Amino acid sequence: MSSSLPITERSRLRRLHQRGHFDRDTINGILDAQPQCSVGYVIDGKPYVTPSLQWREGNHVYWHGSSASRTMRHCKEAEVCMTVSILDGFVLARSGMHHSVNTRSVMLFGKAFKVEDPEEKRAKLANFVNGLFPGRYESLRRDHDQDIKATMVLGMEIAEGAAKIRTGGPNDEEADYDLPIWAGVVPVTTHIGAPIPDERNLEGVEMPDHVGALKIG
Repeated sequence: MSSSLPITERSRLRRLHQRGHFDRDTINGILDAQPQCSVGYVIDGKPYVTPSLQWREGNHVYWHGSSASRTMRHCKEAEVCMTVSILDGFVLARSGMHHSVNTRSVMLFGKAFKVEDPEEKRAKLANFVNGLFPGRYESLRRDHDQDIKATMVLGMEIAEGAAKIRTGGPNDEEADYDLPIWAGVVPVTTHIGAPIPDERNLEGVEMPDHVGALKIG
């Protein structure tokens, strides 16, 4: 059975609240479908938003960056806001006012923590790679200790936030349905292209099956 995220004033949806979802299955499904995220934080009183890639393990989300990154250093033990969005379609209505988009999105709030233990960090990074390309991490050379030292992994508990979803066609004013204007939805999908091999691949090295396993959306 899914449990609900706690709804606080910060995560409560005030606009179009009927599109809000607070169950973990919905939130986890969006997080798992789209690795790209944006992380918002404050440095010296100024807001910043940095794009990154996230992955979920149980009730936590993780992201990584350079240990020398100012962003990563300031996010550690700080309040952050992570958003993940998927664009599913453009909604064309009979008036400009009612044009919209079909989307799935999640906004999470929490305090970021740093994964300190080198072997735990190595395991998190393995989960990140294998989450996108199952089995790839085991086929790679082992990360050097310096690789692990140079990489910072941050995490956040999924404890406060909400999903927002819009589906379907336009919601026009009733009188506008009599107008001779085309309306509808233009679907948007993410297309994964054919892999392009590195020109320095050794002769005879074949593309592994996991390279074509990536699915987003």
